[in-house]
Amino acid sequence: MIPEELAKQIRLLEIRTNRMVSEISGGAYRSVFKGAGIEFEEVREYTAEDDARTIDWNVSARMGAPFVKKFVEERELNIMLLVDVSSSGAFGSAAKTKRRSAAELAALIAFSAARNHDKVSLLMFSDKIELYVPPRSGRRHILRLIREMLAFKAQNKGTDIDLALRECSRLQKKSGVVFLISDLIDTGDFSSSLKQLNRRHDVIAVQIYDPSERSWEAEASFVVEDAETGELVSFDLRDRESLHREMAENTERISTLCRNARVDRVEIESGQDVLGPLLQFFASRNTRSRH
Repeated sequence: MIPEELAKQIRLLEIRTNRMVSEISGGAYRSVFKGAGIEFEEVREYTAEDDARTIDWNVSARMGAPFVKKFVEERELNIMLLVDVSSSGAFGSAAKTKRRSAAELAALIAFSAARNHDKVSLLMFSDKIELYVPPRSGRRHILRLIREMLAFKAQNKGTDIDLALRECSRLQKKSGVVFLISDLIDTGDFSSSLKQLNRRHDVIAVQIYDPSERSWEAEASFVVEDAETGELVSFDLRDRESLHREMAENTERISTLCRNARVDRVEIESGQDVLGPLLQFFASRNTRSRH
């Protein structure tokens, strides 16, 4: 039995998300991922209308006449939500924590996938694999994923993105779309695993950040507890400049890492509407594909 408060949260999130999904109109979702995979349809004799580049020379040699292989775009996509549930996601100086914004974004993607009859899987990670839900389609399955994202209590506090990417590569055998949803705060090097995963799948890194992580405006001394290690760190006004510089350097490091891996990165500020940045991503990717 789902607790009443959790059931209410799930219902409100479904209502809010469905309103957003209706705004992703004109085939925006599908067009962004067009060509994510193809499947074999048939081998048939070559005709004058066919492109000569589609001729299957092995079959043609056996049959003594030109034959072509025909492929069609896969009608069903496989979407994997790779969601960071480490303790840093519990931080929030705005109206929502980073984890709540991540859950809202994941729900929006999942319901968009369901509307297009795509299968969705969920992998939640900290510095270990916390939970994996295999791919399925349908509203009931999506509601289960949302329930897990809202209510799941991670066993570990740290973050290991490299581990999550390698596990995703192992689990996701069929070519698909992977959304890495995280604040991407990880001192480890996950560049190699990100590149490898993106060779086979379409990987989109969605970085959820708190506004205070980009611009800390405190006017007095303060103490911060690292959510993942429990370490207490003291700051005063003299530390503000170095703190801002460190935050900017980390943002640039992640940007460079994604760019080198040819992975699109979407930034979403916790507490803000998640739909706007997602629609901007759809629009920019569609523009690139046309060019």
